[in-house]
Amino acid sequence: MTGSAIILYGIKNCDTVRKARRWLDSRGIAYEYHDFREQGLDLATVSGWLERLPSDQLLNRRGTTWRQLDDETRNQLSEARIPDLLVANPTLIKRPVLDTGAHLTCGFDDKTWQQLFN
Repeated sequence: MTGSAIILYGIKNCDTVRKARRWLDSRGIAYEYHDFREQGLDLATVSGWLERLPSDQLLNRRGTTWRQLDDETRNQLSEARIPDLLVANPTLIKRPVLDTGAHLTCGFDDKTWQQLFN
């Protein structure tokens, strides 16, 4: 896999992001790390992800941030409102997001990543 910049998006205190970073580092795979809690996310990036992945893969409905949303936001969430919600609350994004240019994945799975980089 050459020619495209690999970007790993996440937050530094997430165990799954740490595991993904160790996985990439141990294989000598160069990547740029983007901490979306510190560096933020823009609407164009999130909208681009949602064009490539279904919202149910990207939106983490099991985490603390989701449970802390008010009932109205959770119950009346439409596809059209998801991009703005994720930009305003980036910890609602399943982590990590790996963008290889050719592929976009969400979450860390050793077997999937091995296939992706072989």
